[in-house]
Amino acid sequence: SHPTHLVRLDSARHPLLDPAAVVPVTLELGRDFRVLLITGPNTGGKTVALKTVGLLTLMAQAGLFIPANDTSVVSVFSAVYVDIGDEQSIEQSLSTFSSHMRNIIRMLRTVRSDHLVLLDEVGAGTDPQEGSALARALMNALLRRQAMVVATTHYSEVKAFAYATNGVENASVEFDVNTLSPTYRLMVGVPGRSNALSIARRLGMPPEIIDEAQRLLEPGEGQTEQLIDDIRDRRNQIGRELEAARQAQEETRLLRRRAAQSIREAEEIRQRAREEAIAEVQAELAEARAAIRDMERARSAPGVSQSRFVEQADQIRAAEQQLKHVQRKRLKPAPAQPQQRVIRPGDRVKLRALDQEGEVLAVEGDEADVQMGSLKMRQPLRDLERLGRVKREEPRVARMVREAISETVPIEIDIRGNRVDEIGPVLDRYIEDAYLTGLPWVRIIHGKGTGALRQVVREFLRDNPAVAQYEAAGAREGGEGATVAKLRQT
Repeated sequence: SHPTHLVRLDSARHPLLDPAAVVPVTLELGRDFRVLLITGPNTGGKTVALKTVGLLTLMAQAGLFIPANDTSVVSVFSAVYVDIGDEQSIEQSLSTFSSHMRNIIRMLRTVRSDHLVLLDEVGAGTDPQEGSALARALMNALLRRQAMVVATTHYSEVKAFAYATNGVENASVEFDVNTLSPTYRLMVGVPGRSNALSIARRLGMPPEIIDEAQRLLEPGEGQTEQLIDDIRDRRNQIGRELEAARQAQEETRLLRRRAAQSIREAEEIRQRAREEAIAEVQAELAEARAAIRDMERARSAPGVSQSRFVEQADQIRAAEQQLKHVQRKRLKPAPAQPQQRVIRPGDRVKLRALDQEGEVLAVEGDEADVQMGSLKMRQPLRDLERLGRVKREEPRVARMVREAISETVPIEIDIRGNRVDEIGPVLDRYIEDAYLTGLPWVRIIHGKGTGALRQVVREFLRDNPAVAQYEAAGAREGGEGATVAKLRQT
């Protein structure tokens, strides 16, 4: 059993439907919320999504493989409660509403935190106002019992309830008004909207009837539907932007791999050239030594004429000169590299292996992140040659922003009373504003206490690139209860 009873289905399919025709369901329940309310048109896939969650949970608990991606997670529940379908009974004189209520009442007697509850069309079958009020009260009761709940509904009041209640999240099945058909896509975080007027307009209902029906709606209903449309449009836009960002990230990763491969190949070529040069020198040296040995033997051989001996002596001297030259060539020390300043972020450097220039973004140990055009790569410091600082002309917009910020950024900030996990975002925004303003230093008041806030503040300042140095405030400025940070000047 998962410690938080997490259910995460990634591209899950109803096991009894045709895999080629069904639209996969992706949802998560139990991490940020425990109640998921699904809204949308009839025949849009709400009940199928509900049944998919229940069936796959029971299949996993029975030891069966589930039709979903291997990144899915299904926890073990000690009980699964289900209320789905029309259960009218002539013998018991029960209406649809009464039948649903009898099932739900039996659930509430025993449901607890390690149970899964699936409710289809909760609150349906009665007056809409009373039904929606009962549905909201029922969701609150299940929340108090901390059960995991997936429910479907048509009531707009329940959608607003999901927005305003912690632990509850909206979801919807998408409907294409242009084709008057559902797409069966489940969208978590976006409530469904009523499409009755849109469908009637598309089917040819007279405009004056549509307009009058629109006026008869409650004042807030039209605003709610417009808000839902805006949320859906924004969600689709974010989805497209996220996909574009993923593609750009993948292209950047590919460029990095190609650059790294080019660097490795260049290093291998340089290493081979060096080894070939050394081998050539060694061959010349061996040849010269062999020539000396031959001439020494020839000198001691009988019957050698004086002219022949002189000629051989000249050859010996030439070989000795050649040997000395080769030895000097082999043992000649490499020219000393001129001492250069320490490379730091903002420096303009030359990548020796690629013979290209770039800007240093960050330095970690003996390596640096270098931006070269649209390509960012990590290089050893020994392979970089510092050319100077990158000169930037402050854009007009940035100057206007800095001047506007300078009117509002104080010289000190008091963070006492904040939780430790809130310190990072608060200080990050404050230091950035102060740096853009051009403040030479700032004072951060964190108090003495146990020293936890002081430690968090100073660890943040140590890693912040806008901070040149920091130290405890003077005795009259708070001592160990405050820290003064000197900012880098742009």
